[in-house]
Amino acid sequence: MVTPDDFKGQVPAWCPGCGNFAILNAFKTAMAKLGIEPHRFTIVSGIGQAGKFPHYTKCNTFNGLHGRTLPVATGHKLVNRDMVVLAVAGDGDCYGEGGNHFLHAMRRNIGVKLFVHDNQIYGLTKGQPSPTTGEGTVTKNTPFGVLSEQLNPLALAVAMDCSFVARCFAGNTEQLTGIIQEAVLHRGFTLVDILQPCVTFNKVNTFAWYSQRVYALGPEHDPTDRVKAFAKALEWGDRIPLGVIYRNPRPAYEERSPFLDSPPPVRQEQFPGPKLETALKEFF
Repeated sequence: MVTPDDFKGQVPAWCPGCGNFAILNAFKTAMAKLGIEPHRFTIVSGIGQAGKFPHYTKCNTFNGLHGRTLPVATGHKLVNRDMVVLAVAGDGDCYGEGGNHFLHAMRRNIGVKLFVHDNQIYGLTKGQPSPTTGEGTVTKNTPFGVLSEQLNPLALAVAMDCSFVARCFAGNTEQLTGIIQEAVLHRGFTLVDILQPCVTFNKVNTFAWYSQRVYALGPEHDPTDRVKAFAKALEWGDRIPLGVIYRNPRPAYEERSPFLDSPPPVRQEQFPGPKLETALKEFF
């Protein structure tokens, strides 16, 4: 029987009160409930406080470059479609440096589960504004306030027909645990945007700020209705919806490619040396 303790990694070095602790605990609980053992999944991460997530989890892991989480995760899933591949990123890491990769991962519908730790600030590099920082917010390097419009990742995801779009709050671990389970079981690409406080550098979007605004979507919300899902994704400010915003069970990329299932590349015979040498000579 799998328990949350089976995923215990290094001792976290996050700031006391950081929302990442709740996300880590919810993730371990979700994976234990799903019965997925540590050797059966891989976490790919980039740079940032969220990027430390796999260090604190017992699992297969790849810690890569800033903003390049999804290309590595994509390659891993294509080579071994039987592996559960999870991508963990921060809002700056994914929506800033990695924005282009984010768009095309959704378009392809690769079977990678993306969890974005969205604290609306760059935490590791000491408080610069990220794409999800509110317009007008004063930070260390924007003394006159952020001049760019705030990115809405959920609206972007629905517009891109991302096959699973959800938002959670680190302060509601019960709902977060359930949606992590749903995301892992979903066959295509998933986006779970997780709102969390950064107690050190974001003095605006605090735990209390989120708690006063977030609400859970009720059974009347139909996540398969794309138009209504887009309207919900646009809600931000006094009311912020939590839950599965949009779902479209379209075929995953790896399920549409015969090359990836005959057998998967990870179990295919290695390319013979002499043929490789012949192929390389064609380029000289």
